[in-house]
Order: sequence, then structure tokens, then C-alpha cells
Amino acid sequence: MRKIIHVDCDCFYAAIEMRDDPSLAGKPLAVGGAADRRGVIATCNYEARAWGVRSAMPTGQALKLCPDLRVVKPRMDAYKAASQEIHGIFRDYTEIIEPLSLDEAYLDVSDSPHFDGSATRIAREIRRRVSQELHITVSAGVAPNKFLAKIASDWRKPNGLFVITPDQVEDFVAELPVSKLHGVGKVTADKLGRLGVVSCADLRTWNKLGLVREFGSFGERLWNLARGIDERAVQVDNRRQSVSVENTYDQDLPDLSACLQRLPELFEQLNTRMARLDASYRPDKPFVKIKFHDFSQTTLEQAGARRDLDSYELLLGAAFARGNKPVRLLGIGVRLLDLRGRHEQLELFAP
Repeated sequence: MRKIIHVDCDCFYAAIEMRDDPSLAGKPLAVGGAADRRGVIATCNYEARAWGVRSAMPTGQALKLCPDLRVVKPRMDAYKAASQEIHGIFRDYTEIIEPLSLDEAYLDVSDSPHFDGSATRIAREIRRRVSQELHITVSAGVAPNKFLAKIASDWRKPNGLFVITPDQVEDFVAELPVSKLHGVGKVTADKLGRLGVVSCADLRTWNKLGLVREFGSFGERLWNLARGIDERAVQVDNRRQSVSVENTYDQDLPDLSACLQRLPELFEQLNTRMARLDASYRPDKPFVKIKFHDFSQTTLEQAGARRDLDSYELLLGAAFARGNKPVRLLGIGVRLLDLRGRHEQLELFAP
């Protein structure tokens, strides 16, 4: 039985800004791009969230919701430095760490000798040290697998700790809304709702074959998650192959012009995610992804193309022409070259 901790910093970028400038504390604060440049919100503090401000929201819309919102530019160097310090704390308790972003990671402490092997006490100590040494807060979830640990870390946010022990899994998951399951987005949740499936207890009434018929290969994963089963290991060296952002729209985008209007917002979000990468990656081919209203989809990438907004507009136009019908989902991204892997290969074959 694994012992997994999921650690998630509370409004990380905003927390660093409030720590470094205490005058910002207690006021609505967001980190993001300027409204006059079609910027978007990267993250915001809880005072801003009370006004309805959310990550990935256009800055202009956020300012309409909260006129007193203070928007500051991201300082990625400061966030990366804090992330390195946090990961240094993690490594005091385990080397089995899977970073998901600068402010989020899975830790496998199954064989950790610290605190007599108690994952709960390790998580409590990590939270205490981050607070004491970095003066920000993190939330943590402890569970027998990654799926449940991630849900647990969000259960008592902000600045919370929630533990799901093995004997609690069955009852805890039974009450869980299916919208909380890993991989279940709005479209899948709506489809499950139409089938009368709202909770995992409802989902358990379906057999595996029935779910596969309705949802393809994802149906088998739904069957497992409804029973709290997740066999994924914490990946110590899970190297990225791409970075991307995408959005499913409540109303289909009717034509190419409507799609192009949504592109600057996606482009800003992609740049924010790209800034989180370390120097061991190099951006390569840009790509776009389109899912049409009938769920058919296409992806188009181009070697040698630039990664500016004009280039993405050209790619989007070419991809849209493949279907030329209303669009439900748009995504853009960049393929990555793993420079660390190339360096290791050179060393391996050096004379």
C-alpha cells in the first residue's frame, strides 16, 4: 500500500508577492498581464476570488468584477527560487517526487524512515517548515494513491491538511461527485448526469463493459476511480514533451473569425506556462488543436514556424479548414526539446 502526499501551494504567485510586499496583504491581488494587452490572470489571492476573479480569466473581465483589484506582473525568477526551496524541503523526506508545476507535487513516502513512516506527520512537518522558512502556506493531502491525494489536498484549502486512510477510501469515494474524478471535465460530467450518474456511488452501479461502451477506453478508468483505485506510480523523472493550453466553450464557436478572437487569450496563457519551464527544455514546433462540434478533432504543427501570435493564427486557419464547421474546443501548444536528455546522450557516447 502506497503512502502518497500531494502538496499544493496556496495561490502561490500571489502569496510570494504578498510576502515580499506586505502592503499587498489583505487586499484583492492578482498576478497577470495588463488589461490593455489582452492579458489574463495567472493566479489571485482569496480576497480577489471572493469577487469572482479566477485564474485564466481575462484581466479586463477581472477588473470589471473587482475594480479595486491590484494586478502585478509575474516575477518568474522569484517564484522559481521559492519552488526550489520548497523542493529542497521535500527531498529531506523522500527522493520520490513528481513535480506538476512550480507550486505542486506528488511525494511517495511509502518507505520514508521519518516520523516512524507516518505520512500524516511528514505532511504536517513539510507544511510547518514551508510556513516557517518561506513565510507562505501550502495545503497537503495524504492518501493511498495519487488520485485521492490530489483531491484531499483541495479538501481544506487554504492552509489545510486532509488525510484519507485506506479503511476510509470506500466510503469517502462513494459520496464523491463524479465531477471530482481525474479526467472528468464538464462535457463528460454532463453526459454522466444525463445517464443519472451524479456520485461515485451511482457510477458503481454500472459494470465495466457498459462504461466502456459509453466512454471508450476512459470507461475502464471511470470504473476504477469510482472504487478509489489508481495504480499510477509517482514519476520521479516525468519529462515533458510539450506545453499546451486549451478551452472547451459553453457555446460552439461558429466560424474561423470567432476562433481567431479567442486566440490572444490562449496565447497569453501559454506564455505564462512556458515561463514556468526550467532551462533544460527548449521550445520547438508550435501546434494547434481543434475539436469540432461533432467531436471530430485535428491537430496541426509546423516545424520551423515561429511561436508568435501571427504564426498561431496561420496554423489555426489551416487546421480549421480541415473541418470548416463549428468548434467546441481550441488548444495551442509547443513541442519541447529535452536538452538534458541530449546532454546525457552526448556523455554516454563520448569517446
